[in-house]
Amino acid sequence: MQELESRVVLEIDSELLLNDVEFSNAMLSKKELSGADITFVLRNLLRLKYYPVAVKFFYSEKDVGEFKKNNYKVGRFPYTFCHISAVSRQSGDIVFAEKKNLGCSNARYLFGWKDFDENEVKSHLKYTRDMEQAERFVKTKPRLPEGLIAFATAPLHKAPFKPDVVHIICDVLQSYHLYNDYASAMDEHPLRPNFMMNSAACGGIVWAFVNRKINIVPMCSGSYTAGKTEQGEINVFIPGEHLEPTVRRLLERTVKYGGPSFPRTGETYPGFDVCKLCNFLIFKEVNR
Repeated sequence: MQELESRVVLEIDSELLLNDVEFSNAMLSKKELSGADITFVLRNLLRLKYYPVAVKFFYSEKDVGEFKKNNYKVGRFPYTFCHISAVSRQSGDIVFAEKKNLGCSNARYLFGWKDFDENEVKSHLKYTRDMEQAERFVKTKPRLPEGLIAFATAPLHKAPFKPDVVHIICDVLQSYHLYNDYASAMDEHPLRPNFMMNSAACGGIVWAFVNRKINIVPMCSGSYTAGKTEQGEINVFIPGEHLEPTVRRLLERTVKYGGPSFPRTGETYPGFDVCKLCNFLIFKEVNR
């Protein structure tokens, strides 16, 4: 065992990992990027603080059975979708949830596990002018196709399934890089985020799943509190099949320009903040 550990340590080339261009070239030489590869690229080049979360929506009992052959966790009590995603993002756990495990009425409605009702409208009254507007707004929200059996979340590098959508929590500048690389990789512009009142995380992922497009949304009240995002983070949702092309575009840029930063082209992320201590930014007192 000690011999194996020594061999593994010797095979890790730390200098290559810290050289943006060499690291990117090494990753691009791979025919296919694994979930672990993608996670490491995002953490290494864009400095992601959390694990990207792979999300799977189960519509087949067979798929559920295959998933349950793995080790996973289930909430002791019903929790929000934000809670469940946060557990995978921060603790690195694989989590399984059925209707009984989901405690958020907004998410239940969007996941097709609850019918439209007056209580759903009332939960939006504090955001709207009146009941009529609240009802209209709730009815404009996208919903998953009928028949959802369960869903699972997992850190991307541990996911025992092919993700339908990958949920990334990051800062705004990181989301800007992801959006630009997605647009270039998928040859789509402009990109149009879709934000839903009172349903940032659950609504954001449903929209991305249904439309098969990237989505980026700020936090709602629930995803700020239950989702553990007290540091100004933002939600990014990328369809599973679009994530590798997006990450490959990031790697290609890094090789071409010398670094992944957009604000400071050719520099390592995020690049030198040119405004800090800039002698052109001076404020003087005006005497009256």
